[in-house]
This record gives sequence, structure tokens and C-alpha cells, in this order.
Amino acid sequence: MPIVNRVADLQPDIQAWRRDIHENPELLYDVHRTAAFVADRLREFGCDEVATGLGRTGVVGVIRGRKPAGNAEVKVIGLRADMDALPIEEETNLPYASKTPGKMHACGHDGHTAMLLGAARYLAETRNFAGDAVVIFQPAEEGGAGAAAMIKDGLMDRFAIDQVYGMHNGPGIPIGSFAIRPGPIMAATDAIDIRIEGLGGHAARPHMCIDSVLVGAQLIAALQSIVSRTVDPLESAVISMCEFHAGNARNVIPQTAELRGTVRTLTDEVRKLVEKRVREVVAGVAQMTGAKIDLVYERGYPVVVNHASQTDFATQVAKEVAGDANVHDMPPLMGAEDFAYMLEARPGAFIFCGNGDSAGLHHPAYNFNDEAIVFGTSYWIKLVENTLAA
Repeated sequence: MPIVNRVADLQPDIQAWRRDIHENPELLYDVHRTAAFVADRLREFGCDEVATGLGRTGVVGVIRGRKPAGNAEVKVIGLRADMDALPIEEETNLPYASKTPGKMHACGHDGHTAMLLGAARYLAETRNFAGDAVVIFQPAEEGGAGAAAMIKDGLMDRFAIDQVYGMHNGPGIPIGSFAIRPGPIMAATDAIDIRIEGLGGHAARPHMCIDSVLVGAQLIAALQSIVSRTVDPLESAVISMCEFHAGNARNVIPQTAELRGTVRTLTDEVRKLVEKRVREVVAGVAQMTGAKIDLVYERGYPVVVNHASQTDFATQVAKEVAGDANVHDMPPLMGAEDFAYMLEARPGAFIFCGNGDSAGLHHPAYNFNDEAIVFGTSYWIKLVENTLAA
């Protein structure tokens, strides 16, 4: 495969960085050790600028090419990796398994960070491009919207980023392969929190009660029928009610119940429609049953939308690294990614790099496959050199 030869030489170092990060997982914005590790490496590589503290604990490195940018349309390209882990107990039994109980890199952010560090080292050595390569190491992807926090702290404007690119490993995608698509590639995610207050009482006298459990059951059935009976069958949406808490005795009808769930959509239009229908369904069930129902509908990450031109370019770069037959068009995923905020701020594309036949993301037996390192790192390098060609 036409991976960058120097990357093959660097693979042992990149793997060692990855495993060090894996052993020491940190959550959300509390990634101080990882951020310091990243910043130290970037300084060692000779980056022209290393900025810390963006989005609380984000790190940015700037590498200036040795060729003049001239009148090039794109003078600054941003490459983003995420640094945070998950609150999961690791079950891999690896020699470099998490040293911190209840925390593990179950989504491969250790690999993402290490691959981007490898690319930064190479780019700082060679500088065979015109303009600036900006490497972005982001905290709090796993629910904390670290991308939005970095943007709020001036990421795009401070470093004059013209285009921005992201990458994620993909379990089930063969090693040495990539997957990408233009347009929506990952879903918006919204949260539903419902509190039902009925009228509790003896289980033998239900007619004297407003049964919060029955109300909750009616709500779940009604909410999960929204997709099948409101959303166009040619569109995509998911409503999953995943928590139901009520009662603590078999002969007591509980006064209250709580439901929690998630909504996933791929367009703004469907997102608005589903939120509207959720609110209407909750109001209707409350009126029908006489229960008091409080709904908190909280919007989360937006849809990850790949820009057409940048997706075409990223596809060609991936083919240069992996070969035409190993770069595939993919259907959208209903998982979410806060790289969506960066693609709202600047044109760019998000791509998946094969992780082979591994456990799935967010699984306690998951592990980033070190064999993917040379492919992901080479992709980053070629993306910079091809985008910022003199």
C-alpha cells in the first residue's frame, strides 16, 4: 500500500504514544495529563506555535510550510483529533489496559490523538507544503461539546483556518480501508427527560389512582410510533426511550415515574418535526390521563454534514493512501459527533478509517487497532500536502 514510508518508520513511536494515552484515560474536559502530553510532543517536534487552554483544555499546534502560499485559495488547513475517554470499566486484559477504574478509551480517541501527533511530527520535519497546517486536539467529544467550546474560544479565527477535517476509526471496516460520504454522515442527537406525576395508592384500588407506570407505558408506545407514523419513510429518525424508573413495591401504584431517551435525526427539517411531535404527544397523554407531565427536550450535537467539494478531495486523498478499491461510500450513521460544530464553522469532511474486526465502539472489550496507525497518519499527511500544494 502507498503509505508514507517515514510513517512506517514512526509507527513504533506512534504506537507507544497511543498505549501510554490508553493506560491513562481522562474524561470530558478533565484531560490535563493528555493535553500536557500532546503539548510536550508538539514542542519537541518544533511546531511554530503551541497553544493550550482553548475550550478549557484543548491544544493547538501550528506548522508552517516552507513553500510560499502565494494566492492559493486555501492557506490554512485544520486537522482535528479528540482526546477524551469514556466512563466504562475496561475488559480487555491488555498489558496497557486502563490504570484508572471506571475509565477507558472505548472509542479510540487514544488512536486518533496518536495518529495526529505522528502526522504533526512528520509535517514539522518535512514542511513540504505551502501555508499552515493546524493540528487540533480537542477535549470533551463524548457529550461535552468540546468542539463548540474551542470554536467559542476563537479556534477558527485565531488560526485563520480555511478548511477543517476530522477522522474516526471504524470497527468492522477492514484495516487499510476508508469510508466516507458527502452530506449527512452522522446524526443530530437530542435528549428527552420526562417526569410523570400521577396519584399513587394501593395496587388493589387502581380506580382511585392515576397510575404513573401506565402513563409511562402509554407515553413510550406513543413516542416510539412518531417515527413510523409521522416521519417520511424515505427519511431517517430514531426515538429510543431507554430509561424507565418508577416504584419500589409490588403492591403500591407509584406517585411518580421518570423516562429518559434519545432522538437521532439526519436533517434539520426532521429534527424540528420530531421535537414538535414529541411535545404534542406528551401534552396529549397528559390531557388523556390526567397526569402532570414535565418534559425537558434538550438539543445536543447537530448533524455532521460533509461538504461536497471537500469530501471529493478527501476521497481522492484516501484513495492515494489505500487504493481505489479500499475507499468506500457509506450510509449515514445514527451515532453523533461534535465535529459537526466545526463543519458548521468551516467547510471540510469527516472520514472513517478501518479498525478491522474489533469490538464495537463504547464496548468494554474495544481496543484501537495499532495496524491502522500507518493508514490514518498517512491520510493526514497527504491531506495537508495535497491541499496546501505550492
